Amino acid sequence: MKIVIVSDTHGSRKNIENVCECNPDADMLIHLGDVEDDEDYIEAIFECPTHIVGGNNDFFSRLPREEEFELEGHHIFITHGHAYYVSMGEAHLQEEARRRGADIVMYGHTHVPALTIDADLVTLNPGSLTYPRQQGRQATYMVMKLEKGKQPEVELKTV
Repeated sequence: MKIVIVSDTHGSRKNIENVCECNPDADMLIHLGDVEDDEDYIEAIFECPTHIVGGNNDFFSRLPREEEFELEGHHIFITHGHAYYVSMGEAHLQEEARRRGADIVMYGHTHVPALTIDADLVTLNPGSLTYPRQQGRQATYMVMKLEKGKQPEVELKTV
């Protein structure tokens, strides 16, 4: 299963359209918040199931703040991350993910890509498609390949 993971598009459509065009074979899209009223548009351009959570800039959104679901035998927990103080590190979020029995947790908010692989938990942040903050300031997203009984394969991509 091929999952495209994005975050922090902030209402800008150019890069999310590029990601869609580059991944026509995506089985799922996960957006980790700060869509700023573009969720219907994003769901329409991707021809696959989507999971979208609300971020701290999705003020009047109907989006859930977090979700948990099972895919290919993995328990996945997604959130924007601001409620778990991810700007100060991943520890609070990882503790909550483990408490929930997740083996994969995804977040956004920091606009900086990150990938931590522990024996029991994969923690990832795809960065931002609109306002990247890491050195080089390239717009980034991730592609994760999931297969039952195997460790997830995660690749950071630039737009």
